[in-house]
Amino acid sequence: MDLSKYIASVPDYPEKGITFRDISPLMADGDAYRYATEQIANYAKDKNVDVIIGPEARGFIVGCPVAYALGVGFAPARKKGKLPRETVEVTYGLEYGEDTLQLHKDAIQPGQRVLVVDDLLATGGTLAATIELIEKLGGEVVGTAFLIELLELKGREKIKGYYIYSLLKY
Repeated sequence: MDLSKYIASVPDYPEKGITFRDISPLMADGDAYRYATEQIANYAKDKNVDVIIGPEARGFIVGCPVAYALGVGFAPARKKGKLPRETVEVTYGLEYGEDTLQLHKDAIQPGQRVLVVDDLLATGGTLAATIELIEKLGGEVVGTAFLIELLELKGREKIKGYYIYSLLKY
């Protein structure tokens, strides 16, 4: 299935010069959404994944159905202040400023095999922060998976040494 026809490209959003890749049409089509989920789940099958971590917020949309398909748990990596119990956190740099991601301290047990799933790999900042959180808790990142990878932003360079699976590359 050609998933690229289910991605809307929105020029100059959220600012001039940026082309936003909108996954809403993919999610709106049951066959395309199922196919994308199955492709990521198939990638993960031989990795013996114990838990999926999805960064806020589209990582929830992509990661939850993958966790369901694999029969494993899911935990959200959230922006600071969104999780109600004890957390670990990582602050990371953005193009303009910084942000903080948190995971519940009990989201991952030491030695668990973790797959990070998100909608898009761009600069790699959010992914690198998510990996740092997982490793702080003693988890082993056995792979990462995305619907879309923006090659020109070179996100792979921030996370060398980790398996990266992308359904679409722009």
